[in-house]
Order: sequence, then C-alpha cells, then structure tokens
Amino acid sequence: MGIESMENHQGRQAAAGFQGHPWLVEERDACGVGFIASQKGHATHRLIEQSLTGLTCMEHRGACSADRDSGDGAGLMTAIPWELFSPWLQEQQTSVPGTDAIGVGMVFLPADDGKSAIARQKLEQFATEVGFKTLGWRTVPVHPDVLGEQAKANQPQIEQLFLASETLRGDDLERQLYLVRKRTEQAATGSDWGTDFYVCSLSNRTIVYKGMVRSAVLGTFYADLQNSLYTSCFAIYHRRFSTNTMPKWPLAQPMRFLGHNGEINTLLGNINWMKARKPQLSHPHWDQYAESLDPIVNANNSDSSNLDNAMELLVQSGRSPQEALMILVPEAYRNQPALTDHPEIVDFYEYYSGLQEAWDGPALVVFSDGKTVGATLDRNGLRPARYCITKDDYVIVGSEAGAVPVPEADIISKGRLGPGQMIAVDLEQQEVLTNWQIKQRISQAHPYGAWIQAQRQTLTEGAFLAETQMETSTCLNQQVAYGYSIEDVEMVVQAMAKDGKEPTFCMGDDIPLSIL
Repeated sequence: MGIESMENHQGRQAAAGFQGHPWLVEERDACGVGFIASQKGHATHRLIEQSLTGLTCMEHRGACSADRDSGDGAGLMTAIPWELFSPWLQEQQTSVPGTDAIGVGMVFLPADDGKSAIARQKLEQFATEVGFKTLGWRTVPVHPDVLGEQAKANQPQIEQLFLASETLRGDDLERQLYLVRKRTEQAATGSDWGTDFYVCSLSNRTIVYKGMVRSAVLGTFYADLQNSLYTSCFAIYHRRFSTNTMPKWPLAQPMRFLGHNGEINTLLGNINWMKARKPQLSHPHWDQYAESLDPIVNANNSDSSNLDNAMELLVQSGRSPQEALMILVPEAYRNQPALTDHPEIVDFYEYYSGLQEAWDGPALVVFSDGKTVGATLDRNGLRPARYCITKDDYVIVGSEAGAVPVPEADIISKGRLGPGQMIAVDLEQQEVLTNWQIKQRISQAHPYGAWIQAQRQTLTEGAFLAETQMETSTCLNQQVAYGYSIEDVEMVVQAMAKDGKEPTFCMGDDIPLSIL
C-alpha cells in the first residue's frame, strides 16, 4: 500500500470510527454450532423454531458457493417427532407397534430411480436379516425451489424408512439399527447405486434434517420443520464452513451423534491408529459382526465425520457420550492445578492415554444420543462455547452469545466453557450436569488407578551402547525404510541424545536486522 493510499485508508477508518484491524475484526471462527434443551424434557414446536432462529444467526460462520445460495451445509438433530409421523404410520396397511419398537431412518437416495430402488432394497434386506419388519417409506416433503443452483443440481431423493422390531427395545434396538446401517454402507462401497446413497440417521431416539443449504433455508426447504406437530425437547443445530472437504449433502452437520466447530489437526494419525486397531476390535455386542463395522473411519470423509464415527462406535458399544468424548478428546490433565483434588480423573485419562490417542482440535463439539445432550471443548480451548440456563429450565449452548434471544431477566446462570470442559443435560434424570459432576461420575465408575498399578509396565533405563551396531550403509537403508531424513537424524535424534529431551526449533531465522 502506497503512502497516499495508506493515508486515504486511515482517513476512512477515522471517519467510520475505527473498529480495529481487519484481521481482528473481519476474521471469524469456522462453523456455527449450538443446542437448546429442556431440562424437564418438555417437547415443543417452539423449541424447533428457536433452534432455527439460532441457526439463522450463525449464517456468517458458514460459506456459500459461487451461486451465493448453495451453502456448505446446515442441519438440525432432534428427538423423533412421533406426533408428526403418527398419521402416516396409521395409514400403513400393517399393524404398527408402539414407538419404542420403531427405528426411523432419514435417508439420502440417488436421484436416479433405478439406483434408488436398489438402495431401498438393500436397506430392507439387511434389516430383514436381523429381524426387522419394514413398515414403509415416507417421502419427506421438501421445497427444492428455495435451493441454490448447485445444491439443486446435486439434491438427492430424501425419504424416511420405518423399521419395527418385535423383541428389541432401548439400547439393544439402537445397536441393531447401527448394524443394519453399517452393513448397508459396506455393500454400497464401490457400487453403482451407492455413490449418492447416505443414511443421515437411523435411530429410535434421534433424527437429522440437513442439507447443502444456507441456515435460513433449512426450515423452508423441509416442510416438516414448519409443522406444529414437529416437537422435541432438544435440538442441536450446525452451520458448516467446509475446510478439508468439498461441500456435499452428506457432509452437512450434525452427524449422527455430534456437531463440530473447528478442525481435527491430528486427523491423519487418528485415522491410521483406528485402522491399525481394527484387528483388535472385540466386544460382546459385535463378536459375530465385527467385520460388518468396517470401515470405522474413512480418509475420504471430513474430520468431523471421522470423529463422529469413532464416537458412534464407543457409544453403541455401551459408553455414554460424555465418557466417549473424554476418551477421544481429553483435557490437558498432566500438571493441571484444577485436578489436584481429583486424582481419580487423572487416573481415568492416564488409563486411556495408552489405549486411544487424543483427537486434537481446536474443537467445540456438541453431542447427543437422545438421552443426553451436551457440549465439550478440546484441551486447546480455542473455540468459543457460551451457555446460559433460564428460569424455565432451558439450557442454551452456542458458539455465539445471543444467537437464541432470551430476555436477560429470564437467565439465572451463564458462562463459557474453558479448555477441556464439558456441560450436559440428562434428559432422562432431568438434571444439568456441570464439568466436575460429569467427570467425577465417569472416573469413579471403575478403579482406573488400581488398573494402572496392576497392568502398566514401566521400561527401565538401559545403558548407552558403547559402539555402533551395524554398518553405515545398513543403517542408512534402515533409516530410509522407516522414513528418517537427514533433518530427523541431525535435528531431532542427535539433539535428544545430547540433551536428554525433545528439541525445539523453528524454520528460518528470526534475529532482528542490525538496524533494528
């Protein structure tokens, strides 16, 4: 910028009232995410309307394509609106069981009628094989005219599958629905019909309405969301800013268990470790079906999708969402003053540190399994997560304060999550759980400290070698085979051998010029 243009720029800033440097004022954190939950479990349509308002206020956190109308993605996760679906269920020419025996799938099908027919047939086939009865397919009412050009060109057929079980209820029903979805996804991989096939949700507890749309368009596109019969006691909402994948309908969030604001910067390592441990997958729930769960992670999907898949496996295997996220996204617990009085929590993290590498952010994750809804920050704490609790027992958490309008007089408590902290609403027990309540309950469930003492083996320090162990050429071959470069040897290995600690260094030379 020349001197004259700089003066003009400064003059404009002064005239407008200087708000701060552009990098500070104009930059935004990626993705908008939040949830609303009724602590008392009151299901209302008003809550859906408020969540759509909060989602619309997150528009500045999302991104659009060149048509300025096709968003990176937006979506809602709610409880299943049985009152909305009841008339359709009664119309089916078959006996309909109680809602506790029905699984509802929100499915994106290929636009091609032939391919979508195969996809439906495959889903029904795998459901029948494990004892489900297909009640029917409901066409989801949508308004494609509100879509942007690119979103409309890629719009899938959107239908809902209703499955009934004679014997399964609760968690057992959820696990079997998970298995049906995974087996169908496995069959879809590499097939002609599977290219545009995606199951947004298949559950007895939760349902996901999402798409490659802007925030304000979601509620207009899905007619169900405008229906007063659509009620829920909680809603997770998400507006996407695509960072490491191209926008697609399936990659809109929420996923099946979470909505994520941020990036997983350890993604490649996390994916590789999950794949490496796949042969060790063993659990009473999956013994005869372990191969059906593959792939658990997929490098072609987004970081959020992979984290969601890893969390889903843990939850479907019997853990609570809070415990699953404590394992996957742990806080910085070593030398943490706040944990001085909570050695059992340190033991929990220490125990799992040898079993699961951290999925490191920055990340704000909101989550639900239909029984609990909550939010957690990763140990970096570099994403905003503000919350408030109202007089009428509503808990609102979001990456923006004020996205869901609440009169100040109605708020009895508010604050923000710090690094590694968590908040949750237990919809079954009707209680709000704070960070320490959650972590103490989970860490006290098992004697992790005793397990560490009994099972962990500590390697004793050995004497340094007095002479070389192999020829130089053989050593070089081995280094190349294991990915060592000259930089690794000279800057890392030698420094560690010399100083007994990991080296720190930077690229370039940041010594000030002599004149400065």
